[in-house]
Amino acid sequence: MLKKTKTLGYNGNYLGPVVELKKGKTVTIRTVNRLSEATTSHWHGLVVPSSVDGGPHQVVKAGETKVVKFKVKQNESTLWFHPHPMGKTAEQVYKGLAGLLYVKDEKTKETMLPQKYGENDIPLILQDRKVKNRNVLGYADVEKTDGALGDTLLVNGTINPYFNVKYSQLRVRLINGSNARNYVVKLSDGSSFKKIADDGGYISKPKNVKKIELSPGERIEVLVDFSKRKIGETVSFETNGVRVVNFKLKDKQGTNLSALAPKSGYEKPLKTLSTVNQKLTLFGMGKNVEINGKKFDETRIDIKAKQGETEIWEVYNKKDMMGGMTHPFHIHGVQFKVLERNGQKLDNQETGLKDTIAIKPDERVKIQMTFKEKGVFMYHCHILEHEENGMMGQLKVD
Repeated sequence: MLKKTKTLGYNGNYLGPVVELKKGKTVTIRTVNRLSEATTSHWHGLVVPSSVDGGPHQVVKAGETKVVKFKVKQNESTLWFHPHPMGKTAEQVYKGLAGLLYVKDEKTKETMLPQKYGENDIPLILQDRKVKNRNVLGYADVEKTDGALGDTLLVNGTINPYFNVKYSQLRVRLINGSNARNYVVKLSDGSSFKKIADDGGYISKPKNVKKIELSPGERIEVLVDFSKRKIGETVSFETNGVRVVNFKLKDKQGTNLSALAPKSGYEKPLKTLSTVNQKLTLFGMGKNVEINGKKFDETRIDIKAKQGETEIWEVYNKKDMMGGMTHPFHIHGVQFKVLERNGQKLDNQETGLKDTIAIKPDERVKIQMTFKEKGVFMYHCHILEHEENGMMGQLKVD
């Protein structure tokens, strides 16, 4: 006998609507908490003051209403929102509290990028859940020593989705909304597709790739070309041998592939600095996780910075006797560029701005960012259970 799983959602039973924000506009968002417990609404990837960031300090208690107001200042990008209350983030996200934010800019309409939502511009939210006897298990029934892992892939809240393609080019926004699982996504026939954007927006030089890696919290936008495929042909996105979504070509309404590269709307390359301002060491697994030898303390400020200043942080994932694991490192209230991995410099025309980066065991990355907003912001591992177990610190920008 099938039983209904208790879920949470925004304006519905599971997940939330896609919220479109316009660059340059002032936005007012009203959150009504009809849960039986406190929550927050964190705008993951938005560069806003900490007072409206929705971190653990901006709690909305059960039955309360909270209104936030901010100006959208960043370029076109795919962001998302989810709760961030201390001790309840992982469970609330697992139960369904998450949704997407699209930042749009009127000035980039000259591009030929697919922009018809639900037609040639589609989001895919990847989440894994534990299923037993055709029932999705609740959070309390899932093993989560190093993050809640499921055995079944949900995409936009459903299993085995399909999409009827009616255009020559399809824009796909991939979001890893899982608590802890990493994904490697590729096309079932091994063909290449074009990466056009990272977490924080367009890259200046679109790149042909055959696979993409996504750790929890990361987003990537890609273009899939159907112009040389036959009507009726089917191809899939897959991850670890599991189908993500079936694409069936129904029509080939044209888009000029050569005109797809955005002419504007991406971040211009920043002047690269050389001095490392902060060194962070991520370490541990399970409940024994820490940053620089410390667990999170809400009364302690770990790093101080000045508004308008640019800094380089070096983040190292220290191995343990078990070999360690990949930690997706996320910073609130800022977008950064990745300068190096293990001393190897990266081509920042092919790597856009990011707010979350996967760091493998014994790997060292250098990231550069400019602090545009004031307040107290979180930085943490985006394996949600690690965050709750103390792998989080506080950054104060004055």
